[in-house]
Amino acid sequence: MSRPPKCRRVEFMPEMTFFKPAGIPVSELEVIQLTVEELEAIRLKDLLGLEQEGCAEKMGVSRPTYHRILSSARGKVAVALVEGKAIRVEGGHFEMVVRHFKCFDCGHLWELPCGEGPRGSEITCPQCQSDNVSRVSKEGHPYGCHSKKRGRGNGQES
Repeated sequence: MSRPPKCRRVEFMPEMTFFKPAGIPVSELEVIQLTVEELEAIRLKDLLGLEQEGCAEKMGVSRPTYHRILSSARGKVAVALVEGKAIRVEGGHFEMVVRHFKCFDCGHLWELPCGEGPRGSEITCPQCQSDNVSRVSKEGHPYGCHSKKRGRGNGQES
């Protein structure tokens, strides 16, 4: 008995989830299902141009597993294009990757899915509109030294 698939990390949820050849009614088309993680594999490799090792790391899977996901996705897309079938993006074993933020003025914590909302440097607190905001860990701890200023190179806080 095989073990259940590991949850894959996904940073992008498509708005458009159904694609079909023009001029053919949906009722006459065979539909191929592309999972959300298969679409993510194509996005990382073919759209963003990342190396497979980096893609696998972003998705939280091994390199051979990533290669299997990508090969399956490309095969399904090829069949749909060559044989005139529709593609529906749905399902799979995945979790959305989110970014966590903290406002250092009012203490508000919130999260945004990757790829949604403003870029990190342009983010303001949705509660108090402050720009004293930083990306934090899931637990609310800042990454690196964001809110402390250093004195003249002597390592002491000012």
